[in-house]
Amino acid sequence: MVKSLIWKEKSLYLIDQRRLPGEQIWHCCNSATCVASSIREMVVRGAPAIGIAAAYGVVLAAMAAERRGQSVTIENLSEELRALRESRPTAVNLFWAMDRMEGKIQAEPGMTAQQLLMEAKAIHDEDIAANRAMGQHGAALIEPGSRILTHCNTGALATGGHGTALGVIRSAWALGRVAHVYADETRPWLQGARLTMWELMQERIPSTLICEG
Repeated sequence: MVKSLIWKEKSLYLIDQRRLPGEQIWHCCNSATCVASSIREMVVRGAPAIGIAAAYGVVLAAMAAERRGQSVTIENLSEELRALRESRPTAVNLFWAMDRMEGKIQAEPGMTAQQLLMEAKAIHDEDIAANRAMGQHGAALIEPGSRILTHCNTGALATGGHGTALGVIRSAWALGRVAHVYADETRPWLQGARLTMWELMQERIPSTLICEG
């Protein structure tokens, strides 16, 4: 399955969506500031994926505090938390995830980075589960043999996995209900041309790119 981000061995790996489909390059982030920079510079995009990345960024900030011999508090993480919050002002999921992670820190004195990692993974898992449920319910509404037009990128790259609108298409394809998918370019970032078409090709879903005149 296509993935936008992976937590592995105390680091967050982000696929560079600016380089797709030509190259598959993974960035390894070992700090909250690296995560904030990756969000700001569009390495990772899509509100759900941004929120999940930010949650892992809080974990990295907590790990750094522990290495400095500091307790995990809002005050000791303030600089990193601010950088994460300022990385993408338009992403609602970013602030939702930050509120949840910061609320966890404030609610439980003696919080550890490991406990925050469990919370970040819960946010990630919940997003995937919600996407799969959306796909299941949405696919039931699609008639067999459907030809579907999709805009921008709403797939696994934009989320924790599977996708929202494109996730519905993915689920419907698995049920044999989709005959063909049309993706528009989505200028100026070309998310449709670069990302949606790439995801569709990875799944071998019949698809056509529509050029915007």
